[in-house]
Amino acid sequence: MLALILLLVVLLVGGPLDAQTNVWQPTAGHTQVPIWPGIGPDAQPAAGPEFTHPYKNKVAGRAVMLVERVAQPTMTVYPPTGTNTGVAVVVFPGGGYNALAIDLEGTEVCDWLASRGITGVLSKYRVPGSGPYCDAPNHRPAAPMARAALEDAQRTIGLVRAHAVEWHINPEKVGVLGSSAGGHLAAAVSTHFDRRLYPAVDGADQESCRPDFAVLLYPAYLLEDAARDFELNPAIPVTGRTPPTFLLHAENDPAADVSNSLVYYAALKKAEVAAELHIYSAGGHGFGLRRTKFPVSDWPGLVEKWLESIGMVRK
Repeated sequence: MLALILLLVVLLVGGPLDAQTNVWQPTAGHTQVPIWPGIGPDAQPAAGPEFTHPYKNKVAGRAVMLVERVAQPTMTVYPPTGTNTGVAVVVFPGGGYNALAIDLEGTEVCDWLASRGITGVLSKYRVPGSGPYCDAPNHRPAAPMARAALEDAQRTIGLVRAHAVEWHINPEKVGVLGSSAGGHLAAAVSTHFDRRLYPAVDGADQESCRPDFAVLLYPAYLLEDAARDFELNPAIPVTGRTPPTFLLHAENDPAADVSNSLVYYAALKKAEVAAELHIYSAGGHGFGLRRTKFPVSDWPGLVEKWLESIGMVRK
């Protein structure tokens, strides 16, 4: 009887049981697993339990689901539904490092990758971020440089390579794809792979966390300061070892100026890194894979051709 009374109290006040049911879960057939065996490094107190809710605006007439206050980062694997190419892509949804557009820039992208014979790995990385990782002197970033998110990205890529045999993945064909803030995270892990930002946990952290390629869709935070000269954010140190990169942006993007892609492309070319840049006159921001009236919606075909051109998939 006491247990029943306690259960009724929890339900009436909307306590932990209610909060737990609002934690994002993948669709049937996909398993979400933690990337850390315990509490992740640089953990910060959460403002409350993780919760999922629709965004105030729709995209292509459909709701967008946001996940907020992620304190326990996970990954969810989407195996190929057709002929396996051996390629894997870790997908970073955007959300300004405050939330994750988990369907628009996450699950929908993974489903598309799987339909093309590519293993999609959805990263539910920690948000909000835990602080700056940039060591550049006198650097005042216009947006948070999320250390915890980068740690999660490094760890996830290592885990994918550690499971390469089990998941039928070529460990030399592991890339990243990020949108908006997720595009920034994809660039961050493309330029921060020589050392982990955290002490090694297990054998997965002995694997390389350098992506073999990167796809950046309307990336944010790559420009040092929009009000200053055309300079790359020093927290993103492009070198000749930065992986081949595909960039896509709409010129009328109201949230992440197109200069974010331009400045990163310029740095890649200066470092003699293979790169491809597509800029469209219209399309806005945060369109994901959903069809709109703008030609920018054709980007998936461009990515497929680019992956062929760099030898990741066969023609």
